[in-house]
Amino acid sequence: MKAIILYDSRSEGGSTDRLVDAIGQKLAGKGMDVEKARCRAQADYSFISEFDLVIMGAPVYYLMVSSQLLGALIQSNLSSMLKNKNTALFLTCGSPQPMAELLYMPQMKMNLQGSRILAEKVFAPAETSDMEVIGEYVDTIYAEWLKEEERRGKRK
Repeated sequence: MKAIILYDSRSEGGSTDRLVDAIGQKLAGKGMDVEKARCRAQADYSFISEFDLVIMGAPVYYLMVSSQLLGALIQSNLSSMLKNKNTALFLTCGSPQPMAELLYMPQMKMNLQGSRILAEKVFAPAETSDMEVIGEYVDTIYAEWLKEEERRGKRK
């Protein structure tokens, strides 16, 4: 299986970058071929068709999901390329989890009609480097992906 992690981050090597690397390592440990790419609002996302799983995530700044990811979902062909795709979502956020799930996750999900969202997670600052929490998120994605593949008759 091929997976790609599309993400946005305002800083190189920050907590979101490290989280993306950790998610990628955990997925690779399950035998997946994993790539990562930073989102750009004005990009061509036709390459998404090559992937079985798309994981998308970004930090929350000033009460909004980071602008390049939202911009890509609104201004590019990313939303259309995600139709009928298995997706998983994550946010990094200092806000309390219920607030983040109520206010920020919908900012991403409203542009994903037709996608199969396998998992979603809001990572608190301390969780972005907690390998147990990251592992649980990846385990959920992987288990849901297997169920979806079995349902579609692609895997026995």
